[in-house]
Amino acid sequence: MTIAAVGLGLGPSLFSAILGALAYNFFLTEPRYTLIVDDPANVWAIGLLFVIGLIVSAVAFTSQRRATDAALLRRQVSVLQGYSRDVVAADGTKAIVSITSQALAALFRVPVVVILVMEGKVVSVERVGDIEPLEAEIEAARSSLATGVVVPARVYPALASRFDFWPVATSVGLGAAIGVAFDPDERPSAPATLVDIVGRFLALAIERTSHSRVDRHTRP
Repeated sequence: MTIAAVGLGLGPSLFSAILGALAYNFFLTEPRYTLIVDDPANVWAIGLLFVIGLIVSAVAFTSQRRATDAALLRRQVSVLQGYSRDVVAADGTKAIVSITSQALAALFRVPVVVILVMEGKVVSVERVGDIEPLEAEIEAARSSLATGVVVPARVYPALASRFDFWPVATSVGLGAAIGVAFDPDERPSAPATLVDIVGRFLALAIERTSHSRVDRHTRP
C-alpha cells in the first residue's frame, strides 16, 4: 500500500488496501480459500485491516505530495533567484526579453512567448518551445496589453489562442505581453503568482534600460 501510494498515487493505493483485506479473508480466515466469513470476530479483523490500509495509504500519499510540492518550490525559487540576478546584469532589451523567456520556460516547462509592443505595434516576438505564435495569438497579446487584463487561452475572445497572456505595462511606452502555453490537462493551480513576479522584474528591467539609453543620449 505504501509503495502504491508513493509510486502510483492515491487510487492504486486504495485499491491495494481493498485487495489486502480480501486477501486476508481469502487466505487466513476460515473457511480458507473462500470469501465467506464464519466467525463474526473475523469480520471486525477484516474491517480493521481495511481501515488501517486506508489510513496508511492516505498518510503515504499526502507525504509524497508534500515532498513533491517542496521539491517544486525549491526549483522555482532557484529559477527566480537566477533570473533576478541575470536580468539585472543584462544589457539591452533583447537580452532582457530572452532571459525572461528562458526563465518562464524553466519555471513551467511549457512553451513561452514574450511579445514587446509599442504604441500598439509589435516590436519583437521572443519564444521558447515548439509553438509558433499565430496572428490570432499576437492579437490576443495586444488586447491583453491594451486592456491590462489577463487573456486566458481558449476563452472568448481568444478562442484560437493556445497561450495565456499576462500584460506587463511600463512607464516608458514599451509594454510586453507574457504568453504561456499550458497543457489543458496539466495546468498548474495558480500560475499567476509566478508570472506576476517575473512580469514585475521584466517591467523594471525595461524601464532601467530605457532610462539608461536616454541618459547616454542626453549626457554632454
